[in-house]
Amino acid sequence: MSIIIKPIISEKMTKIDERINQVIENRKKKKTKKQNCVLRKYAFRVVRDANKIEIKKEIEALYNVSVIDVNTSIVKGKKKSRYTTAGMVTGSTPIYKKAVVTLKEGEAIDFYSNI
Repeated sequence: MSIIIKPIISEKMTKIDERINQVIENRKKKKTKKQNCVLRKYAFRVVRDANKIEIKKEIEALYNVSVIDVNTSIVKGKKKSRYTTAGMVTGSTPIYKKAVVTLKEGEAIDFYSNI
């Protein structure tokens, strides 16, 4: 059984990746070597009982990258309701665990290569 359910490709994670790409491009134009490193971050939806060590090993095996740090959080479900002919239907989205993974400098994951 795989620990990683799917990558989270949201507006927030895309914005973080674009900001990192801008920093890399600016460094290439200026040709300066700064001490601060540029680290890429990616988010994944994972199994709720997975721990950080298991998530790190799984991502390193799947994508052949070096993981520096793993941050996890449990995302609460949102309340949803809609009005139908049968009346008001209420429910909620499921609760899930999210892992934000920081990779070693110079490494990246391409989610769109298989499309």
